[in-house]
Amino acid sequence: VQLQASGGGWVQPGGSLRLSCAVSGRTVGSATMGWFRQAPGKEREFVAAMRWSGSAYYSDAVNRRFTISRDTAKNTVYLQMNSLKPEDTAVYYCFLGRRIAGRIDVNDIDSWGQGTQVTVSS
Repeated sequence: VQLQASGGGWVQPGGSLRLSCAVSGRTVGSATMGWFRQAPGKEREFVAAMRWSGSAYYSDAVNRRFTISRDTAKNTVYLQMNSLKPEDTAVYYCFLGRRIAGRIDVNDIDSWGQGTQVTVSS
């Protein structure tokens, strides 16, 4: 299984970015897909996930600003990030994890993408 993340960059506060995670070797609808992020000097933290059923959930820090989606035809998962804040600055990692009903933990993750840098500053 390979995950290729893209779409990061620099944006001003209040701006938007869309991250993509193209998956090969596994279908996005067969697993839990999502994103973590890691800021300098901090631990990797959960951002958003979509279960195989299509239901999504988010961290409190990004809820109502970020939206996760998937395109099964392209086998790609997206993270639409709106109203970005400087504290959203981090390297964002997409993941493919086990099919679980609850909220995913790093121990449930099978594969990681390579990370894409998001910088929010004026």
